[in-house]
Amino acid sequence: MNYYLKRTLQIPLTILAVATLSFGLIRLLPGGPFSQLRLELLQQGVPADQVDARIEALQNIRPDAPLWQQYIDYMIGVVQLDLGQSISLNKPVIDVIAEALPWTVFLVVTSTILMFVIGVLLGAIQAYWEGSRFDQIASGGSILLMSIPYYIFAVILLFFLAFQLRWFPTGNAVERGLDASLPLQYFSSVLYHAALPILAFTIGGVGSTALNMRGNGIQVLGEEYVEVARLRGLSDGRIATRYVAKNAILPMYTGFILIIGFRLGGTVVLEEIFSYPGLGYRMIEAVNANDYPLMMGCFLIITVTLVVGVYIADLTYGLIDPRISAGESDEY
Repeated sequence: MNYYLKRTLQIPLTILAVATLSFGLIRLLPGGPFSQLRLELLQQGVPADQVDARIEALQNIRPDAPLWQQYIDYMIGVVQLDLGQSISLNKPVIDVIAEALPWTVFLVVTSTILMFVIGVLLGAIQAYWEGSRFDQIASGGSILLMSIPYYIFAVILLFFLAFQLRWFPTGNAVERGLDASLPLQYFSSVLYHAALPILAFTIGGVGSTALNMRGNGIQVLGEEYVEVARLRGLSDGRIATRYVAKNAILPMYTGFILIIGFRLGGTVVLEEIFSYPGLGYRMIEAVNANDYPLMMGCFLIITVTLVVGVYIADLTYGLIDPRISAGESDEY
């Protein structure tokens, strides 16, 4: 119970640290958009109190307040999910994130599941046929996939399948003007527009997953209980599924949960390449427009998602693998 309590208390502390970092980064960036906006409004003859009110609405703090008061106002806003106003889009940051986050989650979760399933199956076959011709070819291909960044696959797929062959769209998450009231057509359009980003993200991670599964599978195949199962006359299929695959997948569970959180940050480049309107795409737009409220809001959401992913993986691994207790997890 102490272990779970300690892990739970780390969540708000980590989020507090991230929010504090976001607050500090806004203050440390020189010549930010607020200073430029203040100068432009004052030159236009706007009264100083109205200028302060507009800047306060944008960054959710009072610009003339002491620094400690600004910090408190910012933290209260974070707790209330009030992250200020987007400068470039002229909308609340939380609304922009709420519109973009589902697309990114769909992209990341779908590609990660496909990557995991394909990689596990491929790695299991390699382990079972260790040293065979298939194992050598598959291992070489997995190493090649690991050495190439996912965004290289994205550029190649976009150039050939979208621009040259015109089999897939070059941007957007759904066909323009398509109404969500037509669920079948809408869902088909969503899959059609997300096919290339999902494919690029999946290919980029299959190699490492397959090699990890291969290593775990070979280790499990050398265990004594597998030899005992063979001596008992159990079929190869039952040994592969009930003994080898089950125990080889368990160490990869934590990595599967964590990689979902890490991939949320990795979508920044992917969504920019495909003009996919997810969280990463909005962050790039915010950087290009010096939209600090939106930039820090996206950064905060991505970091919180990663922290929650680590928390879930840490607490549930003991339930997935009974051999691991909370005390042992804490020790390592």
